Amino acid sequence: MPGTKAPEDAYTAEPFLPAGAGLDELRAAAAACRGCPLHRDATQTVFGTGHPHARVMLVGEQPGDQEDRQGRPFVGPAGKLLDRALAEAGIDPGEAYVTNAVKHFKFTRAEPRKRRIHKAPSLREMTACGPWLAAELALVEPELIVVLGATAGKALLGSAFRVGEVRGAVLEREIHGRPEKLVATVHPSSVLRARDDRERQAAYEGLVADLRVAARELA
Repeated sequence: MPGTKAPEDAYTAEPFLPAGAGLDELRAAAAACRGCPLHRDATQTVFGTGHPHARVMLVGEQPGDQEDRQGRPFVGPAGKLLDRALAEAGIDPGEAYVTNAVKHFKFTRAEPRKRRIHKAPSLREMTACGPWLAAELALVEPELIVVLGATAGKALLGSAFRVGEVRGAVLEREIHGRPEKLVATVHPSSVLRARDDRERQAAYEGLVADLRVAARELA
């Protein structure tokens, strides 16, 4: 039943998912998820948002600092870059459903200003959060999933996933008992972390090229 208090060492969101729920009900239930310890430090759960029957679902890693504060995915600098890349590739960001493999922000504190620094989720945390992503996929039923980065790829395709090996190709896999088409690319935050303008531009162009593969598949 939703609201069930599960032991945190169980590492699963399953007890918090209401049976037969739609996206709005899932979003409300996810706000009370205690399926792993990440909820302790995060400001709030950041659930997916967008068109409820989108043809394309974009799956990232986890909320960042701004997403954690605002309660919506991809509203920070990486999200703005992603919207620009999607539009350039021919995909309307407003027609997509956007979510993350992990719904709480995982971070460490940096001294001396104690800024919150992103920390990658563990496989155990990804697995714990998996029921939420599975439920989103089942309800939205996208024609295509765009996998943004290694964490999202591992959450959907297993721990052996390597984004560099499959990026920019249309993959066909069975996920949660349903055949899916996927296109993998880098997470937009990796573009922002490039060392200089030249490297950043090359990374951005690579992201757009991968998204154009997704756009052609949707066309």
